[in-house]
Amino acid sequence: MNAIQKTKMSNFRWVICALLFLATTVNYMDRQVLSLTWKDFIAVDFHWTDAHYGYITAIFSVFYAIANLFAGKFIDWMGTKKGYLIAIFVWSTGAVLHAACGWATMQIEGYESIEALRLVQAGSDAAVAIATISVWLFLSCRMVLALGEAGNFPAAIKVTAEYFPKKDRAFATSIFNSGASVGALAAPATIPLLARAWGWEMAFIIIGVLGYVWMGLWMWLYEKPHKSSHVNQAELNYIEQDNDIAEVQNKQEAREEKTIPFFKCFTYKQTWSFIVGKLLTDGVWWFFLFWAPAYFSDQYGYTSDSTMGILLILTLYAIVTILSIGGGYLPTYFVEKRGMNPYLGRMRAMLIFACFPVLGLLAQPLGAYSAWWPAILIGLLGAGHQAWSANLFSTIGDMFPKSTIGTITGIGSMAGGLGSFAINLSSGEFFTWAAGKGEAFSFMGFDGKPAAYMIVFSFCAVAYLIGWFIMKTLVPKYKPIVVE
Repeated sequence: MNAIQKTKMSNFRWVICALLFLATTVNYMDRQVLSLTWKDFIAVDFHWTDAHYGYITAIFSVFYAIANLFAGKFIDWMGTKKGYLIAIFVWSTGAVLHAACGWATMQIEGYESIEALRLVQAGSDAAVAIATISVWLFLSCRMVLALGEAGNFPAAIKVTAEYFPKKDRAFATSIFNSGASVGALAAPATIPLLARAWGWEMAFIIIGVLGYVWMGLWMWLYEKPHKSSHVNQAELNYIEQDNDIAEVQNKQEAREEKTIPFFKCFTYKQTWSFIVGKLLTDGVWWFFLFWAPAYFSDQYGYTSDSTMGILLILTLYAIVTILSIGGGYLPTYFVEKRGMNPYLGRMRAMLIFACFPVLGLLAQPLGAYSAWWPAILIGLLGAGHQAWSANLFSTIGDMFPKSTIGTITGIGSMAGGLGSFAINLSSGEFFTWAAGKGEAFSFMGFDGKPAAYMIVFSFCAVAYLIGWFIMKTLVPKYKPIVVE
């Protein structure tokens, strides 16, 4: 025992965390290729309107939400190694298939080239047919993409629970979850350039192929901690420090613990606590991801391809990326320095992070002085969200057995997807209505569309505090679920 204690601990768990970070980055980049190419490249070829793109994104959101409901159960059933491989293979294949939509439209409609599609008279029956066929083809690829991407977070959260003790899970989750911010940063800096240099088809192919590269790394490096040749006994003891005496005496029995039946998961308040947390807050992140470029264009005239527009978006996501990683460490401080149990420390940290979005109330008023104020404040709001999200995911590991983590993650992610669909669809309709009303519609000194932005920002500002109080009411104290 003394020899084990003196052995220097390996740190392979952080290599695994880096792989989760890369997968999440690729996940977000694959999702963003269409949004960054449709307006300037794809719409020109296929005669798309805003309505066509809106339809595709709306159906994607709904299908992604539904897929999340079953993705977690699939990961629990297949296991993390095979489940993650299948998930990223499916979404990478879906991403690459987008590149074939132009060719397929040509074959179906009987045209010899993309140029011929582009030259069809706008508004004609032929143009309508091209738009309709291409929309359905792209939508089919988006559904394949959504089916695979739904497996990312259930698999990543389950791997985190396998490789990290409870006190470190929020920090590890915040690191891999920052891949969302890095993906959001990398996408606008690379994808339009790829599309302009080699065509929008190659943008889908190049970003999609990154997933296949990740698969090779995963097959090479991943095994469960007790089977991995890269994890020594000192690190394994650290990873399994949460096991009680009985589990230590019979580790194999602990690893083969029973799973909770799918529908029984909904009988626990802990499940509904996670659902509420995701439902109320995931949409806030997706709202700013989808609408921030349009906001700076509408309110300040900085288009997404202008130097100032790019700088504002990069600044926003740089703040999110840098601050959100550090946010995951706060629960570790509460546990190690203040002696709190992991759940109590996590909820204390989440209350602090829930206050960050309140700064969003100042974005519109201070925007009257400079566009940099909204960029900075929305960046702080986004950082609060990512830190909140990392801890929210980690509450699953606090409460549920490892065998059910993927299932609960999938259920909550479905709720988050529905929340995202609702806020983005309703915001689009609201902004259009408010713009038409003009000065006839006012709110807190703003008229028309700016007033609509102020209202949506106000909801985003308080959503986290509402979510936290509901979660605390449902699960006031640390109460893990034991499957008998």
